[in-house]
Amino acid sequence: MAFDPDKANIMIPCPCGSGKLTPACCGPILAGKPAPTAEALMRSRYTAYATGRLDYIEATCAGPAAKAFDRQEAERSGLGTEWLGLTITGREAGLESDETGKVSFTFRVRQNVQDGSASEVSLFRKISGRWLYWDREDKAKPGRVGRNDPCPCGSGKKFKACHGA
Repeated sequence: MAFDPDKANIMIPCPCGSGKLTPACCGPILAGKPAPTAEALMRSRYTAYATGRLDYIEATCAGPAAKAFDRQEAERSGLGTEWLGLTITGREAGLESDETGKVSFTFRVRQNVQDGSASEVSLFRKISGRWLYWDREDKAKPGRVGRNDPCPCGSGKKFKACHGA
């Protein structure tokens, strides 16, 4: 069910996985209230993807992210996608008093009946008092992933029990 900001009082858990109800979490941000932190913006962007709010995704991009955003590709990749969960794995700065922030996360999806996950470190900047998604950090590390190393997808499992299986 798509999020409708006009019905933000609907008492459902927020898709971002915060454990809060939508009206106490991403609902007001999607309806126009500025995100207080970089993490809050990250969570609201996940909720926007999960509910098909690509206008919000586009509006919360700046700098390199705005240049890289391809609306048609986002619409295509959203077809047949079920958003299964978001896990925040780290934060650096990005508080109300900061001007920049970094949020590490892993998300899980089911696309065309196949489950998958991806991890990213997103960079945020506060511009004119509003947090915006600026870019992502390249997390690729040179070298081979060993069977007993943590899986690079961010699942917390060993590689051999996750993507190495």
